[in-house]
Amino acid sequence: MQKSLKRVRYGEEMMGAMADAMPLPVVVIGRDERIMAANAPARHLFNEAMVGRHYITVLRQPMLLDAIENVLRLSEPAEAIYRITESQRDLVYNVALRPVIVEDFACVSVAFEDKTELHEAGQMRRDFVANVSHELRTPLTAVLGFIETLLGPAADDGVARKRFLEIMNREAQRMNRIVGDLLSLSRVEAERRVRPTDRVDIPAILRSVVSSLQPVAGAQKVKLILEGAEGTEEVPGDHDQLTQVFTNLIENAIKYGGREKEVRICLTSHTVEPTMRSSAIRVDVSDQGEGIATQHIPRLTERFYRVDSHRSREMGGTGLGLAIVKHILNRHRGRLRVESHTGQGSCFSVILPYE
Repeated sequence: MQKSLKRVRYGEEMMGAMADAMPLPVVVIGRDERIMAANAPARHLFNEAMVGRHYITVLRQPMLLDAIENVLRLSEPAEAIYRITESQRDLVYNVALRPVIVEDFACVSVAFEDKTELHEAGQMRRDFVANVSHELRTPLTAVLGFIETLLGPAADDGVARKRFLEIMNREAQRMNRIVGDLLSLSRVEAERRVRPTDRVDIPAILRSVVSSLQPVAGAQKVKLILEGAEGTEEVPGDHDQLTQVFTNLIENAIKYGGREKEVRICLTSHTVEPTMRSSAIRVDVSDQGEGIATQHIPRLTERFYRVDSHRSREMGGTGLGLAIVKHILNRHRGRLRVESHTGQGSCFSVILPYE
């Protein structure tokens, strides 16, 4: 009897030491259904004193409790999912349960592997496919409907044919812009870990972009004002991608800033950015539009997110522009800052490090 107790104590000590050596959260449950060991990651995960308590009072979730009960009863491995919410984020753990039997000693090891990022990536992928399908289905349905009408009731109606063809052309152009932006986003994501090594002149890019967008601004009677871009300021960068960033931001400011207003582009050299190791160059693109409500700002760079879906589509927006901007700036180790208040216009700031 005494020998058997010594073996049990030795087994408990051994399992406790093994649990402490594991990087994953590990809980060890004895045959008496009480927790005999829990390593530091497990205690952090459950945020409470666990050892000595019945496992039901700590683990709680029915799926996991059923799996533990089956392992204790059948001595066969099992798997389960454990979900919790922490700081308004849903965490997902894959739980591996294994019986451990050594002579007179028996217990169950319960190991938690964090799969939150994998689950989030899967959800993002599903959301992305759903969004792309929705964005393409609307114009495609319109085009197919008009083709059917032109082949049938409106086959000999010249006025209707012209009007329908104009709408079909507009919807086809919209699909083309969506596909183009998706390809652009895909290329940027493929290069996200490769920082550009060429040095590019930001003032020169701004002057070129402002010049190319003058006809767009003129059509809206919007005045483009460029400040601080007279000299030369070079940073590591991809010329085409940074041109795309500033074109997108300035074009958005023209579209959503309102007719007969001003769009101001201001370059500031050697600004201090606390999140960067070196000084940086800052470009502010400000408009005099309606502004953006506070709750929308954190989501502006999400794919297909729109503050006003109908207005954005009417103006030819794909909902991907700011997502592309964010990914390009991430590749350049840059930052995008957004300041806006309803009725007071918006300011989108691009911050790029000198080194």
